[in-house]
Amino acid sequence: MYLLTGITDEAADRIEDQVAVLHTLGWSAMELRTVDSKLAHELTDEEFSRVADYLEEQQISVPCFASGIANWAKPVHEDFNVTKSAVKRSITRMNRLGSKLVRIMSYQVLQDADGRILEDQMEEERFRRLNWVTQAFLDQGMTPVHENCHTYGGLSSSHTLRMLEHCPGMKLVFDTGNPPITIDADSPFPYTAQNSFEFYNAVKEHVVHVHVKDAYWSSDLEKVEHYTFPGEGQGDARKILAALQQDGYKGYYSIEPHMEVVFHDSKAVSTKDRRIANFVEYGRRLERLLAETKPH
Repeated sequence: MYLLTGITDEAADRIEDQVAVLHTLGWSAMELRTVDSKLAHELTDEEFSRVADYLEEQQISVPCFASGIANWAKPVHEDFNVTKSAVKRSITRMNRLGSKLVRIMSYQVLQDADGRILEDQMEEERFRRLNWVTQAFLDQGMTPVHENCHTYGGLSSSHTLRMLEHCPGMKLVFDTGNPPITIDADSPFPYTAQNSFEFYNAVKEHVVHVHVKDAYWSSDLEKVEHYTFPGEGQGDARKILAALQQDGYKGYYSIEPHMEVVFHDSKAVSTKDRRIANFVEYGRRLERLLAETKPH
């Protein structure tokens, strides 16, 4: 009834364990990001071949390739060949996996020492690079989907729409849990959090993939991140899932719990059993939420 997947490195590091948690859920698709803590496009050819062979053997598809292209760790002024190499490796590996969507971002936000967003975000250079990235994937029959994370395109819905206007062919992966823990650059400094439902409504016509996450800040001043099960934070997960179904969304719902481990936070540590149990519970709760929000 629903297309369900997840960023399985949140459940386990080894590919065998990532597949096992999908089997437990009864799902057959993976959003591949890292294996053994290495991004899939940074694995050696031998390492990647082993992963691809195993996924094929286990009949696990990869509808979205969660790359690190132009992510929050990448400055817009770094050597563009770094981006180009990641794109070319991703294309080769997506062809092997049969993946048609690739998650990308839009480079680091430029801020001053106090955390103010600089007026000059080097938009011309960002858009030039993102256009090259977009066209490289489109030429291969693949679609780059930008995630509303803390990079340029995730600073507000207006930033997203301006980026899309300058990057024809780019689409979006909408993450329900990112807005309540991301500054709204259209608000006054020191900035308030974004509103997830408002953000979704502003960009929904461009959304072709969805990350289900939920979170909240301790306060707009402290900005300490807290992650929850879907529907228990300030990400408007229930309202957005209902709206997606009402709007006729046909893509994948991909879970990214962040409750036990967080990709961008090395201080978040957990045990193997806790990670797996949380991922399974998260998946079960998503299934229930989708059933509860199904239009009658």
